[in-house]
Amino acid sequence: MSPTAVVLGVGPGLGMSIAHRFGREGYDVVLVSRSSERHGRYLAELAAKGVRARAFAVDVRERELLKSTLDEVGPVDVVYYGPGATDLDDLPNEISSTSSDEARAAMDWLYPAIDVTEHVLPKMIERGGGLLFAGGLSAVVPMPVLGALALTAAALRNYAVTLNAALADKGVYAGTLIIGGVVERGDIHQAVQSKPEQFGSLAGHTLDPDDIAETAWQMFVKRDRAEEVFNML
Repeated sequence: MSPTAVVLGVGPGLGMSIAHRFGREGYDVVLVSRSSERHGRYLAELAAKGVRARAFAVDVRERELLKSTLDEVGPVDVVYYGPGATDLDDLPNEISSTSSDEARAAMDWLYPAIDVTEHVLPKMIERGGGLLFAGGLSAVVPMPVLGALALTAAALRNYAVTLNAALADKGVYAGTLIIGGVVERGDIHQAVQSKPEQFGSLAGHTLDPDDIAETAWQMFVKRDRAEEVFNML
């Protein structure tokens, strides 16, 4: 039986690059995103490369649906966690104006990472495997404009590196990809490109998702570090 990689929050940028990279290594791929609208195209792309894949429409914040979907998938060998807010018209207040209500709402993107880990970890420890979490540069660099989202990024990073320390002697890897730049082909990349008058030029500020996915694979295989920072800002 082939190992299984679950890509949570799959999009046309980094999520699909992760799916292709692990698929190339013989993993069956499970794609999960809030909408099924693009799943057909994603599955066709993977099939064209010889990757076996399935897709599920799940909002990771719907806890019970997320858990039942993971049960349907079966034993999981790798989880990539990359969902998050992508509406550039609904940015939070900057940090000095952040309310506790905004902080609680932003943390809704952290709790599913914990739910997923809790659900898959017992069998993952039996089989070996890994957990990869994608977060923002504000986890390690002060970025006041991101307000409550910076708190979530820092919490997710801390969760990943602390998990790695806890699981190092149990055969399970945990790592975090700290993204400081606009990921090419992704939804945010498309949104920013469509509004140059608002966001300016992207020249020198983009990241190739295939390069990030390659780094993620090397981190998973070598297990020599718990995080990698990609800073184009």
